[in-house]
Amino acid sequence: MALIDLFLARRVKRGHLTVHHADGKITQFGTPDPEFRDVTIRFTDKGAANLIVRNPGLGAAEAFMDGRLIVEQGDIRDLVNLLSGNGKWEDGKRTLKPHPLREAVASVTHRLNRINMTRKSKQNVAHHYDLSDRLYDLFLDADRQYSCAYFTDPGNSLGQAQDDKKAHIAAKLALKPGMKVLDIGCGWGGMALYLHAKTGAEVLGVTLSEEQIKVAKRRAEEAGVADKVKFELIDYRHVTGTFDRIVSVGMFEHVGPAHYKAFFRKCRELLTPEGVLLMHTIGRMNGPGVTDDFTAKYIFPGGYNPALSEIVKGYEGLKMFPTDIEVLRLHYAYTLDLWYDRTVAAKAQIVALYDERFYRMWTFYLAGASQAFRYGGLVNYQLQMSRSRTELPITRDYMVEEERRLRGA
Repeated sequence: MALIDLFLARRVKRGHLTVHHADGKITQFGTPDPEFRDVTIRFTDKGAANLIVRNPGLGAAEAFMDGRLIVEQGDIRDLVNLLSGNGKWEDGKRTLKPHPLREAVASVTHRLNRINMTRKSKQNVAHHYDLSDRLYDLFLDADRQYSCAYFTDPGNSLGQAQDDKKAHIAAKLALKPGMKVLDIGCGWGGMALYLHAKTGAEVLGVTLSEEQIKVAKRRAEEAGVADKVKFELIDYRHVTGTFDRIVSVGMFEHVGPAHYKAFFRKCRELLTPEGVLLMHTIGRMNGPGVTDDFTAKYIFPGGYNPALSEIVKGYEGLKMFPTDIEVLRLHYAYTLDLWYDRTVAAKAQIVALYDERFYRMWTFYLAGASQAFRYGGLVNYQLQMSRSRTELPITRDYMVEEERRLRGA
C-alpha cells in the first residue's frame, strides 16, 4: 500500500474520500457522513502524493497550487474540512503536521523569523497587505474589514457582521466626547472612520502598508473628516503623544512574542492615566507553538498567533489592569466561509489580476484558515485593559447597552 494510502486510511474515518492515483489505481476511505461532502481527488504524478506525506499542510497546498492535486468532486474547502474534521482539536488528535525532524527545523526557523525589527516588519506587511486593491474589493465587505466579523446571527451578511464587529469593539472602548484614539494597524481606515462617525472621537490610525494608507487618507478626505481622522505611515513603536483610548484589531499577530512586552509597554506609555486599550487578535488555545509552513511561506511571513499565556506574560508587571477578556470561537470560521464564497465567485477577475496558481493559493489559504477555527485550535481573543482601576464600570452592562445603541444607530 502506498504511503499516502496509509496516511489517509488513518485519517479519514467520517466522510468519504476517493483518490485517483497517477498510476490509475483508485482507493477509497471513510464512510459517508452528513457533516462532510463526498470528495474525489486525483494526483497527476506520484511525487505529489509523496510531497503530502512528508509535510501534509505545505505539501498539499503546493501540490494543489501547482495542479498536481486536482479536486474533481467537491472543492478544496470540502477536502480541507474532511481531513481536518476527522482530527478535531478537542478530541486531542494530532493535526496534519510534518515529520517531527522537519517540525524541529521549522520551529527554529519560525522563531528567528518572528524577530520583527522595524525594517523586516514593513517588508512582512507589504508581502500581504500591499496586494492589489482590486483583490480585497472582490472578497471583503464594502468597508474592507480584513479581520474576524461578529455574528449576532450566523445567517447575517458579511457587511452586517462586520458592522456589528465595529459596534462590539467600540462599545468596549467606553468612548466619551472629545477623546483621542490611536488605532494601531488601522488597515484601510474603516474602524477609525466608524469610531469618529459614531462617537465624535478624534482618531489617529497608523499602519506600515503604503497601499492601505493611501486608501485610508482618501476615505477621510472624501468624508470631510481629514482634520479629525488622520492616518500616518509609521511603526507604532515610533508614535508619540498621549491618547485616551487605543484600539488594535488584527495587528498583534504581526508583533512576534519577542516584542510582546515592548508592545504593551508602548501602549501604556501612550495612554493617559485613565486610558483604555482594546486589542483583538487571533490566538491559539494550545500553548506556545509555531506558524504552519504554508502560512509562513506564502501568506503572513513573520506572523504568529499567540497563546493566551504568551499575551499575559507580555503585560505582566506593567501595572495595567486586564478588565475584560472575551473569546470568540466560531465567528472567524463564518467570516472566512463568506470570504471564500466571494473569492470563488470572483475567480475570473482574480485570475486576470494574477494567475491560476495565485487563485488556488488564495482559496487554499481561506479554506485552511476557516477549518482552523471550525475544527482546529484557533480562536479570537479580545482583551480590554486599563491603566486605571476605576475608569471603567465594574460590571459589563455598559458594553451591552452601548453596543445596542451603536447597532441601532
